Amino acid sequence: MRTAIFGLTIACVVFGNCFASEPTVRTDLVYGHKDGMALTMDLFEPTTEPNGVGLMLMVSGGWVSAWSPPEKLRPMIEPFLKAGYRIFAVRHGSSPKYLIPEIVKDVRLAHKYVHDRANEFKIDPKRIGVFGFSAGGHLSLMLGTTSNSEPGDNPRIAAVAAVFPPTDLRPYVDPTNPLREQFPALKFDVEKGSDYSPLLQVTKDDAPVVLVHGDRDELVPLWHSEKLEQALKKESVPTELVVIKGAAHGFDADGNRRMYVAMVSWFDKHLLASSK
Repeated sequence: MRTAIFGLTIACVVFGNCFASEPTVRTDLVYGHKDGMALTMDLFEPTTEPNGVGLMLMVSGGWVSAWSPPEKLRPMIEPFLKAGYRIFAVRHGSSPKYLIPEIVKDVRLAHKYVHDRANEFKIDPKRIGVFGFSAGGHLSLMLGTTSNSEPGDNPRIAAVAAVFPPTDLRPYVDPTNPLREQFPALKFDVEKGSDYSPLLQVTKDDAPVVLVHGDRDELVPLWHSEKLEQALKKESVPTELVVIKGAAHGFDADGNRRMYVAMVSWFDKHLLASSK
């Protein structure tokens, strides 16, 4: 789903002294092709001592993945850069031309690209995390709940952070739901709704997940995260749900501070501790 909660102030509120140093950015790395077009990502180097871990950001709002100059993305990822993470900002084939099943294939391909070139990117292929907001959170969870259990050569996801993510698509792909028209990526086979619902893909080998959600979110109600938290706990998968009281599909400055603290702390706990 779409959201416009980000800005320079958010990262400054959380970590202060914004943009104290400029990161190196490798733009438009091509991780695949479709219909004669390139699928690309940008790589941001950390602004402090690198910790050897890579995080993939799912650049997606309403399953639309728009290109923007690196300086526009930087406020969204500044707290992670300051914590030493290398950030891969992944763009996928966009709705309305591409639907969720095709979009999920794109982000899987992006994950494999990052994993297979881990030495080049100076990261540990066994400690790749993923995060996203709304539709980007959904895609992050699709990787976190399926990459680790499916047969074949799929690389593993080591940790996930998802902010107000849709976790059960079945209500949305229903042809009677007006959101299906508002978000054309949902116009895929109704019978496949379960296949692309992270809630229904949970197994014991899933990646650890932190969820952040507002309790007044009407676009993606809180139950999406609550039910996923319950399902993950049932399978003994490490998980945490941070509820922002009074928040809808977007947070105020304090909510954003809590969100970033929760996400950075989660990745530190599950990706850095494993290296010691």
